[in-house]
Amino acid sequence: MVGFHEPMGKLPARYALLSLVVFLAIVGTVVVGAHRGEAGNDPARWVGSWATAATGAGTGVSGAGFTNQTIRMTVHTSIGGDQARIRLSNAFGTQALDVGHATIGLPAAPGSAELRPGGTHQVTFDGTNSVVIPRGGEVWSDPIDMAVPAAHDVTVSIWLPVPTGPSTFHFIARENTWIGEGDRAGDTAGTALPTKTTSWYFLTGLDVRSRVAGGSVVVLGDSISDGYMTTINGDKRWPDLLGARLAARPDSDHAPGVVDTGVSGSMLSGDGIDIKLNELGVNALARLDRDVFAQTGVKTVVLELGINDIWIRHDGPDTIIARMRQVVTRAHQHGLRIVVCTLSPWKGYPQWTADLDKTRYAVNDWLRSAGGFDGVIDFDTLLRDPEQPDRVRPQWDSGDHIHPNDAGNQAMADAVPLNLMLG
Repeated sequence: MVGFHEPMGKLPARYALLSLVVFLAIVGTVVVGAHRGEAGNDPARWVGSWATAATGAGTGVSGAGFTNQTIRMTVHTSIGGDQARIRLSNAFGTQALDVGHATIGLPAAPGSAELRPGGTHQVTFDGTNSVVIPRGGEVWSDPIDMAVPAAHDVTVSIWLPVPTGPSTFHFIARENTWIGEGDRAGDTAGTALPTKTTSWYFLTGLDVRSRVAGGSVVVLGDSISDGYMTTINGDKRWPDLLGARLAARPDSDHAPGVVDTGVSGSMLSGDGIDIKLNELGVNALARLDRDVFAQTGVKTVVLELGINDIWIRHDGPDTIIARMRQVVTRAHQHGLRIVVCTLSPWKGYPQWTADLDKTRYAVNDWLRSAGGFDGVIDFDTLLRDPEQPDRVRPQWDSGDHIHPNDAGNQAMADAVPLNLMLG
């Protein structure tokens, strides 16, 4: 009390009484807070249930952009919650992005443009139906009162009323995306969305609200994690299947979300633009901040990269190992656990040579022995053919000799030690 100089021993009774009231209020607050914590009423938190890594536009639909069109996209959750929110990104746009209307709901069937009747929810941004995302920016929607199931498809529709310019998108979605003219975001039937692609546009995240979920696991990978060659609309990427495995546990309420930021063609060192394929994105070190550290509730990172550095860039083991060390260091600096994956066999792929494969062997030897990680997932040992260790097992080979098929992805998900994901 500035300006009050009365000796402490002569405080008026009213100040003594005031001190007693404040003291009791503080004690009461502490006791009540402790009681609430003991009762398990922890505050709900946002956790990543689905996410994807965005890249700059390619030469097709993504490059042309959209004008007065609705895009309907389906994504696959890992964990569920009692509310949802979505993230829209204009990270690689060349101008502001005007979103006029957005909705979220559940599809009538896998890959379908039709929505379940009565289950469509309006998406708002700061209380309004529309939002303008500046060039290079991203936005989160307001919380949506919607029960989000675990390991389930969810459909997001966005209407883009004015020309967007080149899109921020994810090329290899392995999910049907539907496009139609005008504002069709609220249409349940989907018949007015006749054009079909298999990419995601502008949509990069779906969070859920949960009191008990164990944070999220982010997979930073290439086409092997992106699910290239898996069944379209089947959700057979190994990170999806890992999420489903966690969701099936008896203590599934406490399972972490699993978000897949794999990009087909992704490299530790190189960028897609280097080989005139912008849709392959930027190098791992350049995308760590956006694709890993910015994910909601991230606790653990899984690094599955390196094979493209071998066959596209012909990088040697020292270069690949140095880049991996940098990823590990940066993850630990952010207080995250990081688990690394060995590089799987690829003999039979057109670019395979015995000399290039020596690099893979050297990198795998280092991964198995170096330490400094929080765990290693040995996909090489799992996937290789016992009769020809340089090749993928025939029953798990998609046919191109580098990408596992659906069964191979299931085997990968089943082989992940869950203690590495659960911390």
